Amino acid sequence: MKNPTRTLRIALSLLILVAISPAAAEERSPTGIPYQNEVPDDPYVASPRADHPRSPAKRFTRDSFFAVQVNVDALGQNIVGDAANEPSIAVDPTDPDKMVIGWRQFDTITSNFRQAGYGYTIDGGQTWTFPGVIEPGIFRSDPVLDSDSQGGVYYNSLTVENEYDFFCDVFRSPEAGQPWDSGTSAQGGDKQWMVIDKTGGVGDGHIYSFWTSYWSICGPGFFTRSVDDGDSYEDCIAIPDDPYWGTLAVAPGSGLNPSGMLYTVGAYDSDLVVARSFNARYAGQAVTWDLSTVVDLGGFIDSRTGPNPGGLLGQAHVATAFSADPGGYGVYVLCSVNPPGSDPLDVMFARSSNRGVSWSAPVRVNNDPGNAWQWFGTM
Repeated sequence: MKNPTRTLRIALSLLILVAISPAAAEERSPTGIPYQNEVPDDPYVASPRADHPRSPAKRFTRDSFFAVQVNVDALGQNIVGDAANEPSIAVDPTDPDKMVIGWRQFDTITSNFRQAGYGYTIDGGQTWTFPGVIEPGIFRSDPVLDSDSQGGVYYNSLTVENEYDFFCDVFRSPEAGQPWDSGTSAQGGDKQWMVIDKTGGVGDGHIYSFWTSYWSICGPGFFTRSVDDGDSYEDCIAIPDDPYWGTLAVAPGSGLNPSGMLYTVGAYDSDLVVARSFNARYAGQAVTWDLSTVVDLGGFIDSRTGPNPGGLLGQAHVATAFSADPGGYGVYVLCSVNPPGSDPLDVMFARSSNRGVSWSAPVRVNNDPGNAWQWFGTM
C-alpha cells in the first residue's frame, strides 16, 4: 500500500479505467483474522501543486480506443511528484459525457498520507479537470463512487480515528463539476462498497453499502441503506454468511419481477457467497435477506503475493442485466481467483438464470496458456 501510482488514466470507448496500483485495504491472515492497512503511516505535509514541476501528460490512441491521464493541471499537464491510485468512476446516466473519478490522492510521492482526490470531465473523457481533494489534510481512503438516476454524484470515503475506528462519509454533488456538500455519516468500515438504485422503480435513489464485518464501526452489522437520497443512513445489519471484499448490484426488473432486487457478493472462506434481498427497495420495511448461496468460481481470492505483495489480488463483482432468463434478467459473478494447480490467478465467471438460486459451472475468461497473474478482474 506504500507505493502510490503516478498517474490515473481513463480509456474509452469501452470506458475501461486503467490504474496500476497496489489495491485493497485488508487481507485475511492464515489464521483467518483480517489484516488492515488503512491507517496513516505518515503525517500530512502540505505540498502545493503550484510548487511541482510539469511534464507532458500521458495519452494513447489506437483505432477507436484512447487513454488519457486524469490527474492533470489546468493546462492538461502532468504534475510531477504527486500520485494517485485505487480509482472509482461514476457516469451520469442522463449525459454519459459527464463523468467523475475519485481516487486516493498523494500530494507527494515522499509521503503515504492519502486524501480524497477527484477529477471530472464533461466531454466524454477527452479532457479532465482535477480540482484537488474534497477535504485537504484529512486522511481518506477506499473511494467508491456512483451516480443516481438524475445524474447526482456520490463519493463514499473511508477514514479512521484512533487507528481502529473505521467509518465512512458520503459526499454529494448535483452533477459532474459542481461542488461537494459537507458529507453525511454513512456508518461503514474498512473495504466498503456502494451502489445506488437507478431503475426508476419504487427503490430508485436508494443507496446500499456494505463492508468487512471485522472492521465495522457498528458491528456485528456491516450493511446500511439510505432511503432519503443520502440525507441519512439506517442502523447497520448483518448479511448472511458474512461476505467480505465484494460488491453490490440492483436488478433492473422485467415482466412480473419488479425492479430493485438487491444482490451482494463477497468472499466466503475459499468460495464466494451471493445474498439477495427482495424487500430492500421498500423504504417502509426493514431489510431482510431471502437467499444466500455459495458460488463456486474454482478458486479463492488471494492476497499479499505476486504483483500485489501488500494487498488483494482480486475483488468479487456481481452484475445484473436484462435477459431471456425466466427471472427476466441474468445475475453474473466475476473475480480473479487462485485456482488449483500451478497457475497462480485466473479471472473466473459464473451465471445464474434463476435470480441467484443456482449457478453455472465457472468459466475461465482469460485465454493465456497459464502461469500468469490475471489479477483484479472487474465487471
